[in-house]
Amino acid sequence: MSRHVAIVTDSTAYLPPRTMERHDITAVPLTVVLGDQALEEGTEISTRSLAQALQKRRSVTTSRPSPQVFAETYRRVAESGASGIVSLHLSAELSGTYDAAVLAAREAPVPVRVVDTGMVAMALGFCALSAAETAEAGGTLDDAVTAAEKRAAGTSAYFYVDTLDYLRRGGRIGAAQALLGSALAVKPLLQLGGGRIELLEKVRTASKAIARLEELTVERAAGAEVDVAVHHLAAPDRAAALADRLRSRVAGLAELHVSEVGAVIGAHTGPGLLGAVVSPR
Repeated sequence: MSRHVAIVTDSTAYLPPRTMERHDITAVPLTVVLGDQALEEGTEISTRSLAQALQKRRSVTTSRPSPQVFAETYRRVAESGASGIVSLHLSAELSGTYDAAVLAAREAPVPVRVVDTGMVAMALGFCALSAAETAEAGGTLDDAVTAAEKRAAGTSAYFYVDTLDYLRRGGRIGAAQALLGSALAVKPLLQLGGGRIELLEKVRTASKAIARLEELTVERAAGAEVDVAVHHLAAPDRAAALADRLRSRVAGLAELHVSEVGAVIGAHTGPGLLGAVVSPR
């Protein structure tokens, strides 16, 4: 049995399944609570079902994995031959997932380094990929952690939502910011900053907001070699159009991923989400 550094993340990384298989990355699922049903993200609830529930204004909340789920994951990964584990998770400002992982790591059968990336979606996914590639090249536990932290430090995430109401309901953005957006009838552009969701700019129309999202992405790439991800929820045409424009405008584009976010992020953003992640290599 070969000994290696293994990478664990959570279901909000939204890495393509083939990519996870190729790099042997394990994702621990978060939970979406729809009415009185607790459903695992990625296996038990589709984004279509989520979008329909949100549009009908059904009660939708999310919850972290339990420490026990993490403990079982670490045990299973160790039994598969891992000599150590790097466990990379969405921002601790947005979820208790990191805290649950820390609790489980204390009892793990191999050393586990738990990292709060301050990221979410493919901003987190790119961190996991960097850690996995470093481990595959023979890097140590510390090397893989350093690679993930470096990737996180350079990555930017911007997104447009049709309304701030879902973020307000879930406590992911301040009520004052949400009310400001509603009162002015503006379309909000947001960013990840310090692990939090921040209101970046207020734009008058959806088309202008999406055009501004494109400009921010191009400006952030600045000719460097970058990976880009375009995310959406129930807005595939918007995502495809943005991706096509970015392919022609981002000079140093290495890889471009286009995907629909899962139920956990979707529950807090609502249908119509369009996001862009820029991650220098």
